[in-house]
Amino acid sequence: MKYYVVDAFTDRVFKGNPAGVCLAEKWPEDSVMQQIAAENRYSETAFVIRREGYYDLRWFTPLVEVGLCGHATLGTSYVISNFVEPGAREMEFHTRSGNLKVECRDDLFLMNFPTWVPKPTAAPDGLAEALGAKPLECAQTRDLLVLLESEDTVRDLKPDFEKIARLGVPDGVIVTAKGKTADFVSRSFFPNLGVPEDPVCGSAHCSLTPFWAEKLGKDRMEAYQLSERGGALSCALLGDRVEVGGKAALYLSGEITV
Repeated sequence: MKYYVVDAFTDRVFKGNPAGVCLAEKWPEDSVMQQIAAENRYSETAFVIRREGYYDLRWFTPLVEVGLCGHATLGTSYVISNFVEPGAREMEFHTRSGNLKVECRDDLFLMNFPTWVPKPTAAPDGLAEALGAKPLECAQTRDLLVLLESEDTVRDLKPDFEKIARLGVPDGVIVTAKGKTADFVSRSFFPNLGVPEDPVCGSAHCSLTPFWAEKLGKDRMEAYQLSERGGALSCALLGDRVEVGGKAALYLSGEITV
């Protein structure tokens, strides 16, 4: 398989979130895809097959297959528009989360994803201790959203990943706060999926976008993920869909020989 590594939600390498992208002619065995993802050790590795007028797309963390991944979809879109269908401006992906469309405008990839409306919930026992910060609010979608006091609180957080893994939340914990230069900031923790901290999580913004649209009274926002690598996202609430956009930079191209 042709193989690429694309840094997503950034315009330069060594920033954003690196995604592995494997171009397959047919699906390898699930166990092989899982082993490749484990070998790569990125938050997600995408496997994509070209069909007539669309692409099949699947995503694997080092531990499990997941139902939706934003940064690896962005990375896959970059690979398609530069190497598979050079100049392609629109792409459709068939996935476990339904059909997802991506539009490329200049160097920005705009992904059309489902909206996950957060529902207020009580903080799980041990959450403040696991995070090392006091939660102001909690809301639940696929992930547990945790509102913190400030951007500085989010940036300086030193979470205990083992304690987060024992909280019993379905997928991950997303911490967020109002931003200083961006509309809002966040960090994403998925220790139960083999990803202690996801450098930039696009799918988390399926929840963060409606969460902050209600709080800020605006449908279009700029977001920033405050991981060590960092990443910038453009978000828009489109009713029952969200638009999550970002740039990408190619780090590596090669071939997987298994």
